[in-house]
Amino acid sequence: MKQTQRHDAIIDLVRRQGYVSTEELVAFFAVSPQTIRRDLNDLAEQNKIHRHHGGAALPSSSENTAWQDRKMMWSAEKARIAQRVASQIANGSTLFIDIGTTPEAVAHALMNHTNLRIVTNNINVATLLMDKSDFRVILAGGEVRTRDGGIVGEATLDFISQFRLDYGILGISGIDMDGSLLEFDYHEVRAKRAIIENSRCVMLVTDHSKFGRNAMVNLGNMSLIDYLFTNDTPPESVMRVIEQYDVHLELC
Repeated sequence: MKQTQRHDAIIDLVRRQGYVSTEELVAFFAVSPQTIRRDLNDLAEQNKIHRHHGGAALPSSSENTAWQDRKMMWSAEKARIAQRVASQIANGSTLFIDIGTTPEAVAHALMNHTNLRIVTNNINVATLLMDKSDFRVILAGGEVRTRDGGIVGEATLDFISQFRLDYGILGISGIDMDGSLLEFDYHEVRAKRAIIENSRCVMLVTDHSKFGRNAMVNLGNMSLIDYLFTNDTPPESVMRVIEQYDVHLELC
């Protein structure tokens, strides 16, 4: 494969996955790590990717990938994560379910549970779970984001703050190499903080593509969560932060 073709293919992979590691690219193209590093450096200089130690991510930190595209990305991995989360939630539990495609996968995995009480600011989650007659689904008020069915705003924060629930199921747009939890929307970050503050156990659910992915709003660090569910071992620098804050890591 010519270098220009490989560059185009790398850009396409990064756009579809959000983040791709050097090891993945070496295996995918069957070339040396040195070749991939040169490719990534060239693309970063052209601002076509954002270079990370160990891989590459999308260059934009201000706009997320479209919801429909995100729903298709890593769907099998998200399903495995969701099943592991569901296995740790007892029937009769109370929980928040956040905005995002991985929290939505968790909602799907909970359909065989009984007598759950769910508070959500995600219309897609509420629509799915309302079919369960033994579930009590409570939908937060606020402004509806038409692009993904998320509900945000001051009314959302006030509503969430009325509850104290067993579990908070959170998604995230990016995890920086220092362990910072990153999002694209300030209003969504505020809703996540309200969920964190009002959950007895906070479970962050994310596929591996979010490690090293850039986004402009900082939610906080790993000390905010109790469990991290993901499908692959996080980068070494993130692992150190996970261990520092005694976060329980579940590899699915």
